[in-house]
Amino acid sequence: MKIEKLFRGSWYANCYLLYANDARGGLHAAVIDPAYPAEKIKALADELGASIDFIILTHGHFDHIYNLDALKALTNAQICIHKNDAEMLSDGNKNAYSFFFGGDFRTVGADRLLTDGDVIRLGDESLAVISTPGHSHGSICLLSDKFMITGDTLFSAGYGRYDLHGGDVRTLSRSLHSLKNYDQNLLIYPGHGDSTTLGQALRNIGII
Repeated sequence: MKIEKLFRGSWYANCYLLYANDARGGLHAAVIDPAYPAEKIKALADELGASIDFIILTHGHFDHIYNLDALKALTNAQICIHKNDAEMLSDGNKNAYSFFFGGDFRTVGADRLLTDGDVIRLGDESLAVISTPGHSHGSICLLSDKFMITGDTLFSAGYGRYDLHGGDVRTLSRSLHSLKNYDQNLLIYPGHGDSTTLGQALRNIGII
C-alpha cells in the first residue's frame, strides 16, 4: 500500500490518498480526511489510474470533513466513520464549526459505521481500525503493515485537544498509552504536521 500526503487544503489539516493493487492489476484508493479540494484529490487519483473506493474519516471535526460533500459527489465513494462520531457530520456544534465561526456546517451522512477492530479492504491489502477516543468520542487510527494514520489522536510532537465535543483528557491518555502496544518503528501520518515514527512521537509526549 502506498500513501500520498495532500497538505493545506483547509486549516492545515492533512489529507492522505492511499492506494493498492488487486490481484487483477486494478488500482484502488482511499481518501483519508478530505480537507484537500475534492477536484485535486480526484485528479491525482485519475493520474494514478486509481478508483476512489472509500473516504475514511479519522474523526468528525469540520477541518477534516470540509470537502466531504464535493468528494462524495465526484466519486460516490463509501464514506466511513466510527459510529460514535457519525452524528458530527450533521451537527455544526458537535463538529466544532459553530465554535470557531458561528453558523452551521453539515455534510452528507456515512455509508459505513466503523467499530474497533474493523478491517477495510483496499485492493489486496487492508487497514485495521483502532478506536482511540479522547480527541472525540469516535476518533480512530488506521493501521497498515507499513504505517499508522493517527488523525488528531497523536502528532509528531503532541496530541489533539480535548476541550471540544466528545473530548476527554483521561480517555485520550488511555488511548495514547494503548499505542505502546504497536510496532514503535511504524511511520505515523498525523492529522496535522509532519510524520515520524510511532515510538518517537510517544517519546516526544512522555508516554514511553
